[in-house]
Amino acid sequence: METINILWRNIKWRFQTPISILLTIIQPLIWLLLYSAIANQSMQKISDGNYTAFILPGIMVLVTFACCSSSGYINFTMKSKGSFYRILIAPVRRSSIVLGQMLEAACVSFFEVAIMVIMGIFLSVHIASGFIGLLLMVPLIFLTAFFMSGLAYAISLCLPHEAIYETIMNLIVLSLFFASTALFPMKNISGALKIIVTINPFTHVINCLRSLILCASIDWKSLLSVTGLFICLCCGSFALALWRLKKETVS
Repeated sequence: METINILWRNIKWRFQTPISILLTIIQPLIWLLLYSAIANQSMQKISDGNYTAFILPGIMVLVTFACCSSSGYINFTMKSKGSFYRILIAPVRRSSIVLGQMLEAACVSFFEVAIMVIMGIFLSVHIASGFIGLLLMVPLIFLTAFFMSGLAYAISLCLPHEAIYETIMNLIVLSLFFASTALFPMKNISGALKIIVTINPFTHVINCLRSLILCASIDWKSLLSVTGLFICLCCGSFALALWRLKKETVS
């Protein structure tokens, strides 16, 4: 119940500040509408004819990054208004505070990813794996959002103000996005960059999402291995965020 209360509180803040939702969705929309349209002709050879469908998984992950990054601003807003410290001294479990914050980022991620998928359908993107594939995308997006939101929450608790937070999160998000297969297939990458792209966990999430969109058959082995990897990463990010919040309480 404590987690639900924290979750609902954060969701109300988000929708009372709709500019935060608008800002996190503008950049991915630009990528999806403009970049895919401009690059579609030159990229058809590497994307089997539909570059919009090819980059849609990467844009979905980028939307998730943006949502989770923006959720860190809630901490700074709460601190400026004093509500952050009131929650800390309230009889609320620290794990509930962290979980409510992380689930809020996941909920908003689903909302914005759904918009991206609908936009993709209007741009002739067809999900080859059908309704089952669409359902299988849900846990992948959730785990991606949960991991990133825990990381963003921990980072926001370490920094003094939002300007530094924004700079660091932009660096992390853009580095993870471009050092992945979001825009180009793995076969077009070589050398040291290929190693970096391979060890980037989001490369594998994007590949799984892309496979569900472009392929009629489902690669269960890859899907289960990526799911297991991100469950471990989610546990780690939750533990990191919880540790940092407890340290904030002590200090």
